[in-house]
Amino acid sequence: MQVSSLNEVKIYSLSCGKSLPEWLSDRKKRALQKKDVDIRRRIELIQDFEMPTVCTTIKVSKDGQYILATVVTFETLSDDYSKIVFLHNDRYIEFHSQSGFYYKTRIPKFGRDFSYHYPSCDLYFVGASSEVYRLNLEQGRYLNPLQTDAAENNVCDINSVHGLFATGTIEGRVECWDPRTRGRVGVLDCALSSVTADSEINSLPTISALKFNGALTMAVGTSTGQVLLYDLRSDKPLLVKDHQYGLPIKSVHFQDSLDLILSADSRIIKMWNKNSGKIFTSLEPEHDLNDVCLYPNSGMLLTANEAPKMGIYYVPVLGPAPRWCSFLDNLTEELEENPESTVYDDYKFVTKKDLENLGLTHLIGSPFLRAYMHGFFMDIRLYHKVKLMVNPFAYEEYRKDKIRQKIEETRAQRVQLKKLPKVNKELALKLIEEEEEKQKSTWKKKVKSLPNILTDDRFKVMFENPDFQVDEESEEFRLLNPLVSKISEKRKKKLRLLEQQELHGKEEEEEPEGKPSDAESSESSDDEKDWVTEVRKQRRLLQQEEKVKRQEQLREDQQTVLKPQFYEIKAGEEFRSFKDSATKQKLMNKTLEDRLKLEAKNGTLSVSDTTVGSKQLTFTLKKSEQQKKQQEAEKLHRQERKAVRRSAGHLRSRPRRGRPFH
Repeated sequence: MQVSSLNEVKIYSLSCGKSLPEWLSDRKKRALQKKDVDIRRRIELIQDFEMPTVCTTIKVSKDGQYILATVVTFETLSDDYSKIVFLHNDRYIEFHSQSGFYYKTRIPKFGRDFSYHYPSCDLYFVGASSEVYRLNLEQGRYLNPLQTDAAENNVCDINSVHGLFATGTIEGRVECWDPRTRGRVGVLDCALSSVTADSEINSLPTISALKFNGALTMAVGTSTGQVLLYDLRSDKPLLVKDHQYGLPIKSVHFQDSLDLILSADSRIIKMWNKNSGKIFTSLEPEHDLNDVCLYPNSGMLLTANEAPKMGIYYVPVLGPAPRWCSFLDNLTEELEENPESTVYDDYKFVTKKDLENLGLTHLIGSPFLRAYMHGFFMDIRLYHKVKLMVNPFAYEEYRKDKIRQKIEETRAQRVQLKKLPKVNKELALKLIEEEEEKQKSTWKKKVKSLPNILTDDRFKVMFENPDFQVDEESEEFRLLNPLVSKISEKRKKKLRLLEQQELHGKEEEEEPEGKPSDAESSESSDDEKDWVTEVRKQRRLLQQEEKVKRQEQLREDQQTVLKPQFYEIKAGEEFRSFKDSATKQKLMNKTLEDRLKLEAKNGTLSVSDTTVGSKQLTFTLKKSEQQKKQQEAEKLHRQERKAVRRSAGHLRSRPRRGRPFH
């Protein structure tokens, strides 16, 4: 059982464990449970909850006792599974009773969805046609169809309160019909309402999901990933929720106890508040989704996936577990009281620089490293093993650092001098000066107090870890801070004074408070005016440095090229290249026929005339001595086999007696 959490909402996956084959004996199953932790922790809530290939539709019977999963669309007409109607993808409709197949008929066009109108016993079929076919189960015949304005219809649904029939069209509209008068009572243009300022639409949104809730609420899902919530008294949506994936909405469900809507596409299941649209939690399964079923009056979700194994999820916040698996509530309570380690506790996150330090860059792309964000996840045991091999004295260094930290903590209780951190001293001094100026200006006007980076624990590592040291010699720093050279001189002097005070244990003399002098104000104004000049100056310096580097590199290359190189010539090969070039030159001066004759010495050349008047050349290489010997040996072997072979002509088949099997 795997546990995930989003927005502090626990989601338990009850189908993520490994499944054991049925043919295993109990002894082997117990042995596997002892060895494998995943098998020991798995929960087989429903045995063999799988399909041979994939499942497209999953539903729960009205009495909550049966779960039905098929590869076609179906509907239960009774409270249990005794009366079921299946819609196949070959235009056939099958009626099944409790004992099995009962009756089979066909509709004129391919169907995509259907709904059952209980008061009139009518089945409404929609599909690749503008007509909605009606099959009356009481009379056993087709009635006059409903003629819509759409070219095709994708989905349909019937309101259980007042019986309103709604169908979603391929043009992005929802047409509502009254089954009593067989007349259209309204049309909603959902395609136009689904387009917002933030949404990116590349095609016309079609209706892919439709669901009623109560007498006045209806949710519509589009093929571009939007869910529209409507009040039937208005043609404008109350809320438009975008999945941000651009995938068609597969199913929409209402959860009335928490005022939530569960909408799902092929990648994710989102649960959000139907009044504000705020996300409650989300669930992203391992395989693509085809359908989602919410077990009535509980927190259990059943999913039909693009895989044989169907998904079972339990969300305690949505409701209790069903009665047939009430032990889930006790199990989840125990897990919350004794939380176990998550999956990431067994892995170590490392960056590419860490891999270079450990000498493990060759593992990139292998199963030992799993790419994640700007680094990789690796097994914590492998990390500790390699770390110990690379630096066997790491524990001693770690122990010394801990002792040093303990000593510094005890010293912190004494009288403190104005002490700067070991890393980024100039940055810390700059922040201290800004804080002092801010405190001086508070007595004149109210200044909004902002958190100081030096006292904030989130930035504590920046003044402790040497990896975060600011490189003032880099090109980016010099271009972004052109005046840093003038200002940093004052800070460097101040830093030297502070370091001397720390060494001698003297306190720094405080400067008298007051306004800055005219000289300082004029210097700051001059610095602001000379900003552009300093930027140009820094650019010229960088160009000169780059030019000097190129000249040095060119000088090194020239010295490398001019360095003499000696090669050893074997005996008898002094003038071979000259001889080969002369032979090739003579050969090129000859005609094609002469050249082919010369080349024919190494093989056989045959020239033949074709019917069109052109020439056909066939060149066959001569066989080597080894190949000739091998062919001779094979020929002798075949002759020996032929000499000892006995004929089977005297064996004849006898005719069989009796009647043939047809």
